[in-house]
Amino acid sequence: MEKFTNNKIGICADHGGFELKEKIISFLLKNEFQLVDFGAKELNNNDDFPDYVIPLAQAVSAGEVFRGIAICGSGVGACIAANKVSGVRAALIGDYFSAHQGVEDDDMNLICLGGRVTGYASAEELVLSFLNAEFIGAERHLRRLRKIKNLEKN
Repeated sequence: MEKFTNNKIGICADHGGFELKEKIISFLLKNEFQLVDFGAKELNNNDDFPDYVIPLAQAVSAGEVFRGIAICGSGVGACIAANKVSGVRAALIGDYFSAHQGVEDDDMNLICLGGRVTGYASAEELVLSFLNAEFIGAERHLRRLRKIKNLEKN
């Protein structure tokens, strides 16, 4: 299995994704990934996903972490928040194909998962597919990314 041991992976979750985040952290550490935990550090049913997702997304955008994993109850809110940060290309992922294809074609750099809808075994497969994928960089993909980056500038 290919590992990005020289690159840090950022991860975060609110209360809706806390349990899944803890399982993913254990799995990734066992597989020798370097992690930065952006929180929550403890289960708090009154926390808000933007408090964790925005700092993670900013770190992804700034290149402080290689890629990010954001988890909330459904994954939808985390995805919406992450995509507000310029330079972040986040997607809510629920299938293996999209987990790697989003990186290969769209240079996705942040995966969002639903802690209340994604099983542990599935989450492990999705995360590994995402982390091991590489951007192909075909001209059509670069052209599309330029259009997105131009939109972000305006």
